[in-house]
Amino acid sequence: MSSPCATRTALAAALLCASFAASAQNLLIRNATVHTASAQGSLENADVLVSGGVVRAVGKGLSAPAGAQVIDAAGKPVTPTLFGGITEIGLEEVSGEKSTVDQTVALGADTKEMTVRPEFDVTLAYNPDSVLIPVTRIEGIGWTLLGAGTATGGSIVAGQGGVERLDGGADPIGPRVLFVRLGKDSLGLSGSSRAAQWMILDQLIDETRGRITPDNHAALLTPAGRAALQKYFGGGGRIVFGVDRAADIRQLLRWSSKHQLRIAIAGGAEGWRLAPQLAAAKVPVFVNPLSNLPSDFDQVGASMENAARLRAAGVAVGFSEGGASHNARKVRQLAGNAVAAGLPWADGLAGLTRVPAEAFGVAGEVGAIAPGKRADLVLWSGDPLDVASVALQVWMDGRAIQMRSRQTELRDRYLHPDNGLPRAYPLPAGR
Repeated sequence: MSSPCATRTALAAALLCASFAASAQNLLIRNATVHTASAQGSLENADVLVSGGVVRAVGKGLSAPAGAQVIDAAGKPVTPTLFGGITEIGLEEVSGEKSTVDQTVALGADTKEMTVRPEFDVTLAYNPDSVLIPVTRIEGIGWTLLGAGTATGGSIVAGQGGVERLDGGADPIGPRVLFVRLGKDSLGLSGSSRAAQWMILDQLIDETRGRITPDNHAALLTPAGRAALQKYFGGGGRIVFGVDRAADIRQLLRWSSKHQLRIAIAGGAEGWRLAPQLAAAKVPVFVNPLSNLPSDFDQVGASMENAARLRAAGVAVGFSEGGASHNARKVRQLAGNAVAAGLPWADGLAGLTRVPAEAFGVAGEVGAIAPGKRADLVLWSGDPLDVASVALQVWMDGRAIQMRSRQTELRDRYLHPDNGLPRAYPLPAGR
């Protein structure tokens, strides 16, 4: 049996030999196990027809238009490109070099005063030329939610982000998302008290609704900040709350219901303890199934069955490791671990496709293989939730991307002594 890497190499060679004329967006993938991540479910021995960068049909026995590229999948799985989680891809290149880190605003850092700037929008700093993009993309990850972070001199309201497709384009798709951090990680931004976090949030509500006027000496928001928050308060845009402890989640559900907010939870290590309430409130939860030990006092009730228990109660479950931009490809491992701990396989895939697309307002474009959606597709060597499988080919808008990155180039340079490039190390004696 050939290895996944050997299969990937063979397919890449076949694609390079194919014709990539102007009609390259016309594509027919034949004889695949198509995991649509839609109401159609998974289809065996099925075809996917792409024209003009859009999926036109999914079914059996489809005919290729003249000039279309035809790929025989030989029964291998095809999925939509996967969600990479909430990350800083394109916002953080080298975490230790401040000039390459753009996901936080801390205008009060020098004075150690809290500054609340919800108008801060991290998508404005997105770098489509980041080396992290091809590294992530060749692993089958096609899109991510750029998240705003918190820091000393900022506030628990981190700012706004949005969905970026990892196709080399510069502009986000879909609506903006607001990020708020609660619990232990934000105690330094709220006077060392969880209660103060709700006090601050209540004041922001009062400011946006005119109960505290802009000229009040205690006002926290700029005019732009008030305008930004007004888009989210009262049932507007989605607000992602980073929170883990069950007590904090309970208070969040009460508070968001009172103010008619559309929320999602990132983290939710103890979310299973409030699964029925989360389901009733229709709050999607983006979990990290590898957080299965009490690493701190906000995660005493962490469980590897968190995702399975939430989903069994009716909660929409997605996956995110939380800022792991350089290892976003590990998101498949998160889903696979959740499945190993009892989550149905189809829900594991949905957590990387349909669930985040619906939660963040981009389901019309990505997150499923269905007519009318972007032809952002992945052909896999095997089960996409098994880390032993690899992405054989990724298509964005029906165009086959080069399955190479800085990491593969370094591998090839240092692995093969006959490639004409300098070796990293001298050959051992006798070789």
